[in-house]
Amino acid sequence: MTPSDEEFLKSLPVFLHFEDVADPMLYRALPDGWALALADIIDSTGAIETGRYKAVNMAGAGVISGLLNALQRHDLPFIFGGDGAAVAIAPSQIDAARDALAKVQTWVSDDIGLMLRAAIVPLSAIRDEGFDVRVARFQASDDVSYAMFSGGGNHWADEQMKAGRFLVDPAEAGARPDLTGLSCRWNPIEAARGKVVSIIALPGPNTNPLAFREIVSEIVALANEDGRGGHPVPVDGPPLGFIREGLVLEAKSLSAYRDRVAQLRKGAWVLFQTILIAVLYRFKKTVGRFDPVQYKRSVASNTDFRKFDDGLKMTVDVDGDTLKRIKARLEGAAREGICFYGLHEQDTALMTCIVPSPLSKDHMHFVDGGDGGYAKAASHLKAQMQSMI
Repeated sequence: MTPSDEEFLKSLPVFLHFEDVADPMLYRALPDGWALALADIIDSTGAIETGRYKAVNMAGAGVISGLLNALQRHDLPFIFGGDGAAVAIAPSQIDAARDALAKVQTWVSDDIGLMLRAAIVPLSAIRDEGFDVRVARFQASDDVSYAMFSGGGNHWADEQMKAGRFLVDPAEAGARPDLTGLSCRWNPIEAARGKVVSIIALPGPNTNPLAFREIVSEIVALANEDGRGGHPVPVDGPPLGFIREGLVLEAKSLSAYRDRVAQLRKGAWVLFQTILIAVLYRFKKTVGRFDPVQYKRSVASNTDFRKFDDGLKMTVDVDGDTLKRIKARLEGAAREGICFYGLHEQDTALMTCIVPSPLSKDHMHFVDGGDGGYAKAASHLKAQMQSMI
């Protein structure tokens, strides 16, 4: 990576108040020569309807983990979309990113039984169509910040990928990406206030940036009436425990292809770690520098439950009255042409994680709705947009 690319990453604007997320002045354009590496699950809605929510989220987070590990960078701008992800790639790392995406596709097919489509879209192609990719960072906690994207480029690139352009071919069967740190051990998180709601809102056809920005601020403010932004993860962290599918998926991701012995060993290790953390937390005991109580609390503060990806995306826990007002405001804005939106209600949230090291403070946690989340919200959004054609 060139010094200028390093300087770009170090100098990205960082903002502290999420209600400012739609302010275009906060964002900085990617340098020339960069690209977007992106991927999503084909027919994620169908997989979700068969109950494979955890697998879909694991695949989406695996795109981020596989790319960051392969490129040996955890400071690249990325966005998690539930059933997929996008990562901004510097020119010198595009070939390595292509190789990593190919391996992630094969892993998803071999071990998860889903089909992942992936693409590398040059920034030049995005700009040729009148769009851009602009990036800022939101400081989610003292230890973690997450990238936010504006400019319309991510949305256009995603549409091109789904249309079959810029695609990356899968690697040979058995190829493995480096998924070190990828984890999905947490139990589903029950709604505490009423419903866990996944929301996507994109600019509409008859809008101006200020009108859409005001809608985003209003929705964020409504969700924030509880004082935590509608955060679906309790302050003290999610409930400890594991579900079998998460344990199996993690064990497979850390083992060679079809190596049953390695999978059993990794599964036993993951189970042991989960039980150990539960015991340590129960008795409020630390081991070396690992404090289970502080770790669980930092899981909540480090969670990426709201974001901006050419539009607002958030999975929040809200009561019935707040949900009613959010719906009314989105419906009104849609009628005025200010936005398109999709919304899906469910009783739980799901968490998938990337933990570079158990002792590090920069562990990252991605939240989606537990019954379709962003994928179902995106289906509703697409139907609304098509009805306007």
